[in-house]
Amino acid sequence: MSQTVGNKCFEKCVTKPGSSLSGSESSCISRCVDRYMEATGIVSRALFSSQR
Repeated sequence: MSQTVGNKCFEKCVTKPGSSLSGSESSCISRCVDRYMEATGIVSRALFSSQR
């Protein structure tokens, strides 16, 4: 799962791949991964609470 998230965020945030990430690319990837993890948590909590 983390590899898929990383790939999707990399594709979204890095327009011109090079030998290193710029600060804005790094920030974009970090925010992207944080949002994905937050959304996964929300969906998981919703599924578990609806099963009770």
